[in-house]
Amino acid sequence: MRKYLLIQIIERKAELAKLEVLDCGKPYDEAAWDMDDVAGCFEYFADQAEALDKRQNSSVSLPMETCKCHLRREPIGVVALISPWNYPLLMATWKVAPALAAGCTAVLKPSELASVTCLELADVCKEVGLPSGVLNIVTGLGPDAGAPLAAHPDVDKVSFTGSFETGKKIMAAAAPMVKPVTLELGGKSPIVVFDDVDIETAVEWTLFGCFWTNGQICSATSRLLIHTKIAKEFKERMVAWAKNIKVSDPLEEGCRLGPVVSKAQYEKIKKFISNAKSEGATILTGGVRPAHLEKGFYLEPTIITDVSTSMEIWREEVFGPVLCVKEFSTEDEAIELANDTHYGLAGAVISRDRERCQRISEEIDAGCIWVNCSQPCFCQAPWGGNKRSGFGRELGEGGIDNYLNIKQVTEYISDEPWGWYQPPAKM
Repeated sequence: MRKYLLIQIIERKAELAKLEVLDCGKPYDEAAWDMDDVAGCFEYFADQAEALDKRQNSSVSLPMETCKCHLRREPIGVVALISPWNYPLLMATWKVAPALAAGCTAVLKPSELASVTCLELADVCKEVGLPSGVLNIVTGLGPDAGAPLAAHPDVDKVSFTGSFETGKKIMAAAAPMVKPVTLELGGKSPIVVFDDVDIETAVEWTLFGCFWTNGQICSATSRLLIHTKIAKEFKERMVAWAKNIKVSDPLEEGCRLGPVVSKAQYEKIKKFISNAKSEGATILTGGVRPAHLEKGFYLEPTIITDVSTSMEIWREEVFGPVLCVKEFSTEDEAIELANDTHYGLAGAVISRDRERCQRISEEIDAGCIWVNCSQPCFCQAPWGGNKRSGFGRELGEGGIDNYLNIKQVTEYISDEPWGWYQPPAKM
């Protein structure tokens, strides 16, 4: 089944990528990359399932020779998997692949804004022989489909990726049954750029870190902290690079920024930009519809300066192609500004000084740190955040453990009585 599943995804890569583009608006090249990652994620957790068999009944060393102990790792049961619209099939796979590898049955609820490729996944699983009822896809609005899953007594665990506000509701729904949840709730991540960098290289990573996936990515490093010594030149080069980004129909060759997912999201982003201006920030570039695109939910890549730490644009997740910029003078100041957020999903640092990068990576309070880059993500490494970005980790060797209960089995192996109580006289 493993072999045929991978073959199906690889053979249908172009079709699935196009459906993803039509559903959520991301550039085709990104969607095609996502499909490669989908196949890679299923393969990785197939390997983890085989490794789980080898870990089963592993022994535990005990200090008492009269006892022996082993561990069983058992499927947690029925799991509800609620996935977002920015990576419709990939982030669904982040949940489905380890859940099935652990032996669970799953109910996947994709976002109502982008669910087509998840329905295609169901078709693929049926074709390769996955037994009926093992993976179930339920579409619909959050209150009608997601909320009942979170509260259902026969659901043993919930894994949710989405907004902080919805995450709180998931926790509240699961709490009466003390149901375990894994939450990945977005962020407002910093990227710290020091004055010893190659400016062109650092500019590209900075823009990629914020504008990848049309800026609609939970880990977007959307708060740039730039050293004062290079701030002027760096901002000038960012504007030049941003103006060179191809904004177009996402199916058009070379597109690097497509439309945002919906009218509601489009209006929300524009409101953030408008509020930033009214609070005194400066729109360095972008913030408007591209002149050559009269229809669709398109925005030019936007860079905002003269930002204070009290502004909404600094504190709240925009989920769009909007980068805000603030300068710093010292390493301590950079760390303080980087951690000036309720979120803690990710962070990045760019510098030629590797010791400095190590210090910064240790000081930023986040679950994922990039050094001299932003956004590379691999299913072999754990993914998740701190603070209001949620808790628990997906992916990596521990990803499968999210869907397992560990049972210890301890056996008394001595023929001697335990000897704690004084035995009564025999009758």
